[in-house]
Amino acid sequence: MTGTVFENARIHTLDPARPMAEAMLVRGERLVAVGSLDECRDRAGVGARRIDLGGMTVLPGLIDSHLHSASYVRGLEQVDLRGTTSLDEALARIARHAATLPPDAWLFGGRWDSHKWDRPVQPTRADLDRVCPDRPAVLPSVDGHTTWVNTAALRRLGIDAGTPDPIGGQIVRDERGEPTGILREAAGDAAADVMRTSLAGDLVAQLRTHLPRLLAVGLTSIHDIDGQDCRAAYETLYARGELPLRVHKSIPSTALDEAIDGGWATGDGDRWLRTGPVKIFTDGALGSHTCLMTEPYDGEPGNHGIAVTPAEEFERLVAKAAGAGIAVAAHAIGDAANQMVLEAYARWQERARTDPAGAATVRRLRHRIEHTQHLRPADVPLLARLGVIASMQPTHCTSDIPLTASMLAGRDLASYAWRSLLDAGATVAFGSDAPVEDPDPFHGIHAAVTRQQPDGTPPGGVDPHERLDLDAALHGFTVAGAYASYEEHLKGRLRPGMLADFIALPVDPYQVEPAGLRDITVALTVVGGVVRWQR
Repeated sequence: MTGTVFENARIHTLDPARPMAEAMLVRGERLVAVGSLDECRDRAGVGARRIDLGGMTVLPGLIDSHLHSASYVRGLEQVDLRGTTSLDEALARIARHAATLPPDAWLFGGRWDSHKWDRPVQPTRADLDRVCPDRPAVLPSVDGHTTWVNTAALRRLGIDAGTPDPIGGQIVRDERGEPTGILREAAGDAAADVMRTSLAGDLVAQLRTHLPRLLAVGLTSIHDIDGQDCRAAYETLYARGELPLRVHKSIPSTALDEAIDGGWATGDGDRWLRTGPVKIFTDGALGSHTCLMTEPYDGEPGNHGIAVTPAEEFERLVAKAAGAGIAVAAHAIGDAANQMVLEAYARWQERARTDPAGAATVRRLRHRIEHTQHLRPADVPLLARLGVIASMQPTHCTSDIPLTASMLAGRDLASYAWRSLLDAGATVAFGSDAPVEDPDPFHGIHAAVTRQQPDGTPPGGVDPHERLDLDAALHGFTVAGAYASYEEHLKGRLRPGMLADFIALPVDPYQVEPAGLRDITVALTVVGGVVRWQR
């Protein structure tokens, strides 16, 4: 087996032992040699295939450590309200999309952001009824924590004035007690469940059609955060030999018992499809005024956000999952939610270390916090000391600049504090949270390095002391992502013995001004030694 030599390239290996190379020899899925052209050709022997990369720059394949792939691919076929600047513009898009649907079809989509409308008020079912009076419509907000529905959907979901608020959720009501059509957090779960059924289309076909979009932006591995329907779709693609990238698949908290009964454990699987942690929501999101904060929201006395999973229940779930060999990935955005999660992890570690088996579990499991957006400064070193992975999305920082400036000004917080976390010794794994943000990792790299919006504002970036250099930003999308999926021995760097997952770029990011990082394109994506996408 002679293999393939990828040559004539400027290769950033991210391997401290040999940071640069000019060629790579691949056999099967693995890198056999990484170094000079002569080294790789000599190892390959006579008859090896050679691929000339034309002087392009090569990086290890990029890893998105938090991506909702089912929501992402479905959203590409639904109404997209991102970028709308008014309620009327959003309603016009909805009306156009509704006109394309069969008479009995539900209308799905969303990603609206009323904070960016000319009149930043929450929409209502009456607004939606104007353009969609007969078919049920379900439209999550951009952060996914608020759901806008019409009267027909409320009726189909069985929600009326007599329906109580669920634990961890709120049915927003008017002065007469009638639902307004806005469902927060757990109140929108039933609507979200409908969006995961066949009413939203054939997920296997949607993933097959749209996953190449992720390859096109340089992603070779993803940590998927969607539900069991998505797991089943990936299992189908894998069985058919149609899975084009590697998937670390999380478990929704609603499926924890199923996972335990089935004997699943974090890290199970192979190099293409593995079981990840159980995802547990502890709060909501800043834009929906539902992330759990120590101080109440300005102008909303008593509103500290929503504890989607109360502290006692969260601690119980951590022990239950960990006892079955399943790590926990806790969604926590507000400082109070992050504090609660870290205290629960600390108590679990303390109890588990009282016996040898528990101590081994503490060493093996890598608990995470998804988002880790707003921390008390004292919790930064605690997170690092506990060995918790901070799974963060750099573009949330830059997209949220208007929100944080208006809602969190003057508070003693470490917000989007990836530099402080790294300096404290924490592992910071980067992702996009697509479809909340664009999945392009170079958007995230730009945000991590500049902490600026695409237009270059604010000058110097928000909280510039938290900016990263390019090495650290790339580390978050490669080495740290591999560590978060227990695969640091397989991927994240380019060195002999590791998987041949890499991308080729027409420009060298190390020679690009920080403002230009966002616009870098990918020319070639290789997964397991096979070219999976080419521009």
